[in-house]
Amino acid sequence: MNATDHTASPALPGSLSERVARLLELGGAKHAVVLGGFSLAATLLLTVAYGLTKAPIEQSALEDLRHSLEQVIPASLHDNNPAGDTLELLVDGAPVLVYRARQAKQITGVAFETSTSGYSGEIRLLLGIDQNGQLLGVRVLHHTETPGLGDKIEVSRTDWITRFAGKSLTDPPEEKWAVKKDGGPFDQFAGATITPRAVVKGVRDGLRLFAAHRDELLQEAQP
Repeated sequence: MNATDHTASPALPGSLSERVARLLELGGAKHAVVLGGFSLAATLLLTVAYGLTKAPIEQSALEDLRHSLEQVIPASLHDNNPAGDTLELLVDGAPVLVYRARQAKQITGVAFETSTSGYSGEIRLLLGIDQNGQLLGVRVLHHTETPGLGDKIEVSRTDWITRFAGKSLTDPPEEKWAVKKDGGPFDQFAGATITPRAVVKGVRDGLRLFAAHRDELLQEAQP
């Protein structure tokens, strides 16, 4: 029979289509292995980097804390390390970390953070207060106020923030804790009243917190 048989033969194992499919599967598996290797290597590098930088970062944070505390609690008022003598105070369900200064084991003052809302966002303050409720010092820890205007609350820019030292809820009277524009004794900044107004409120609120928890803050139990 001279006619050519055009009947298609059934696909045999190992046909071209199956070999291509197997190659694609193999390539995908290799790709996954490579990606997994890169991910593992990246994880190991991050772990090593964290281990190498953790201690220096913690040490730097501790030094920053000590420097800030030195500015609001005079060294003459304590013979301990306030950064290591702490008390956690619950205020409206939120913890407030308090640093205590001692002289011959007697608490002579405390320091803690308070926050207030400024023109551009949160302003974090560190207050130092003696056992009589008088301010030892106030410093700004963080703010996002307008450069050249609101940043005058920084001690590196002006001495405005240092003028709170010696003040209390009775000096001036509590109802007079305001900037001059609002009838109080504290200066405002030209073109930036909101920022100093917020800081005055934040400091006053910190003094109120101390007054409300004075007995607990000044308890003599040694940590």
